[in-house]
Amino acid sequence: MPHFEFVRSSYSSGNGECVEVARNIPRTVAVRDSKRLGGPVLTLAPAAWDAFTAHLRRRQP
Repeated sequence: MPHFEFVRSSYSSGNGECVEVARNIPRTVAVRDSKRLGGPVLTLAPAAWDAFTAHLRRRQP
């Protein structure tokens, strides 16, 4: 497994519901729950992550 360098996403809330994202591996975005560091890691193509975050930005008031 690659060594992902996770950082807390700017989309995470301040109430403990946090998502961590790693973008240090070429052509891969890795996402995990910050409360489950040893839990599953979701890997996505950068285009898929960009589409997801663009959708979140459109939904915010």
